[in-house]
Amino acid sequence: MSRKQASGNRKWNSSPNTWIMLLTIVCVISTVVMAVYVLWFYHGSYHEETEQTIYDKYYMMITEDNKSSIWRSIYQGACEQAMKENVYVDWLGDDLFQGYSVEEQMQIAIAAGVDGIIVTANENDDMTELVNKAAEESIPVVTLYEDNTHSARCSFVGVGSYNLGHEYGRLALQIIREKLANQIVLHMSVEEEEDTDGGILYEYEEVTIGSTERPVRVTVLVNAYAQGLDQNILWSGIQETIEQERGENLAIELGLLSVDDTNAFSVEESIRDIFMEQDIPDIIICLNELNTICVYQAVVDYNKVGQVNILGYYDSDTIINAIDRNVIYATVAIDTEQMGRFCIDALQEYHELGYTSQYFTADIRLIQKDNVQEYLEKGDSADESNE
Repeated sequence: MSRKQASGNRKWNSSPNTWIMLLTIVCVISTVVMAVYVLWFYHGSYHEETEQTIYDKYYMMITEDNKSSIWRSIYQGACEQAMKENVYVDWLGDDLFQGYSVEEQMQIAIAAGVDGIIVTANENDDMTELVNKAAEESIPVVTLYEDNTHSARCSFVGVGSYNLGHEYGRLALQIIREKLANQIVLHMSVEEEEDTDGGILYEYEEVTIGSTERPVRVTVLVNAYAQGLDQNILWSGIQETIEQERGENLAIELGLLSVDDTNAFSVEESIRDIFMEQDIPDIIICLNELNTICVYQAVVDYNKVGQVNILGYYDSDTIINAIDRNVIYATVAIDTEQMGRFCIDALQEYHELGYTSQYFTADIRLIQKDNVQEYLEKGDSADESNE
């Protein structure tokens, strides 16, 4: 070996920049290979024959997470309707895509050239651009649960936010009137006394709750990072219902409280902070399943059952059982399987006609103590059928 060659080898071995460059190249190649594999899989697999069935269309459903029972129920409804239409629906909620954002999953769906996308959207500019890009490539997009109003999406499937707010406002007033009625009965029994003629006189003490001295505190939990208009519309529905129907002599302190919904732990911490304050709300209105369950747990942990009334969201087994135990006053349940069916209907109609309804609104139903047994029996029947 010549001196020049030896010198060159020493220079190669002693340069850290060379190794960094090599590692970077390896990482880039690995990422590209993985992306190519993903796109190849999703672009080609739905054309293949599966159990002797060739599907006419391939749709992708994209949600914020894959753990909530709400999304599972919506997906189930979508799959049932899709089978009737000879359509395959894939849900990018498995472990493979757990680390990808909704926007990144949208990019994958567009690159895969799917026949339609169902996505939990938001109002940010990135989402608008992605929905518009899909439309430019003849991929219809249905926004689910949360909308992107400025985009070229073909339809929105969600809940009538104002009507939902009206239901929450009406329930809050129902709770307040029950509290006042119970207080008046208590004062009547305590203050009754006989007059000189042998009759009974009733002296009512001043009712403190609901008065200007002690207004009823109603708090609505909202997601701190939500960018859609739905929360604002729902809040307006609650406000207007309470203002119009509460009466002149009833003092109510209605407020919003932002919850850090980054993850389940941050939600739990935000809600527990509420119970560390001196002025705990009399009524807490929850607008999603996770907040409902966290408030329920906090009420039990801090021994506030009966003092804090919870108006929940969705009808999971935990929430239904909490209503049966008188910990949650009521919950507003959404027909989630109907939402899934609406998503498929919208995409199918768009492919057949070139247009579809701008809005599909799912049905809502109220579950409280007087009808909770019906839902408990349904849950038992479902468990037996699964066995």
